[in-house]
Amino acid sequence: MALTKVTNDLLDLGSDTSALGLPSGTTAQRPSNPVEGTLRHNSEIDETKLETFDGTDWRKINKFVAPLTVDYLVVAGGGSGGNNSDDLGAGGGGAGGYRTSYGTSGGNTSAEDSLTLTSGSIYTITVGAGGASAPSGQHIGNNGNNSVFATITSIYGGAGAGYYQSGQNGGSGGGSTNYGGVPGTGTSGQGFDGGNGSAGNINPKVGGGGGGASQIGSTGVDNQVGSSGFGGNGIASTITGSSVTRAGGGGAGVTASINYATPGGSGGGGYGGDRGFAPTNGSANTGSGGGGTGGTGTSSGAGGSGIVILRMPTANYSGTTTGTPTVTTNGTDTILTYTSSGTYTA
Repeated sequence: MALTKVTNDLLDLGSDTSALGLPSGTTAQRPSNPVEGTLRHNSEIDETKLETFDGTDWRKINKFVAPLTVDYLVVAGGGSGGNNSDDLGAGGGGAGGYRTSYGTSGGNTSAEDSLTLTSGSIYTITVGAGGASAPSGQHIGNNGNNSVFATITSIYGGAGAGYYQSGQNGGSGGGSTNYGGVPGTGTSGQGFDGGNGSAGNINPKVGGGGGGASQIGSTGVDNQVGSSGFGGNGIASTITGSSVTRAGGGGAGVTASINYATPGGSGGGGYGGDRGFAPTNGSANTGSGGGGTGGTGTSSGAGGSGIVILRMPTANYSGTTTGTPTVTTNGTDTILTYTSSGTYTA
């Protein structure tokens, strides 16, 4: 290779297309009296092997590695509605906690920060199950289960109240009965409180709706069909490339034989029932709450299971997963949708 000295003490390599060979050796073989700016190849360094002398110490020349950032949506399992065999309207189940770095987060809060992953590290994904339905009788519902990705934990949905009971706290709180008890409290940044049951003793009596990710469960109003305890609404997300609403609260039970189904919140909240209508479950993989009963002699609505969705630049996608997530693309990004637990290796 021909080297030509030019101005400013630089060497011109011309049009040569080969490579410049540097001195190479172990740490022990470093020159004993290097000058500042000395450059060499260290055969013992595991990662980047180039090093330079700064006048005092040898410094490794690190290569630039772009951060492995990932956006996420983590929704916990919803709570089930309450049940009763008396003349009381049971509360609707609260939605599972809703946390995301891609759009509005639970409680109508700002998006959280994206996560930075470590290359080669394995990250566990847990998709929380919905709370099981409460059997016929005077029973409070069942809480859902947490969903987890890395350091992000979304809290289970709170159960709806049964006979003279209170709704349970959670990501979103469960609704109370129409007579006694208080609604459950939601978690800041994840969801809203459940609604109060009607305070009076006039038929039809109604419980309070379960809290949703974007709205408190509504308060039941006695003797006003259509003014039952609706479930609080969920939140829409476009993390998969299309808009999908999740984490609605469950509707409350009504003590009347009018075949009136109390609506759950948008995003999959189960309908509350009356004496002639069985409540429905929260929709699967939305984290929505189940509907409460109105003394039908049937089980309450179960909570909907949660979901975990990851979105990252396709250039950063490792392709190494367990748990069989659905893998799709949107523009330059790859999206992993976990409807059951698994792992992702960055």
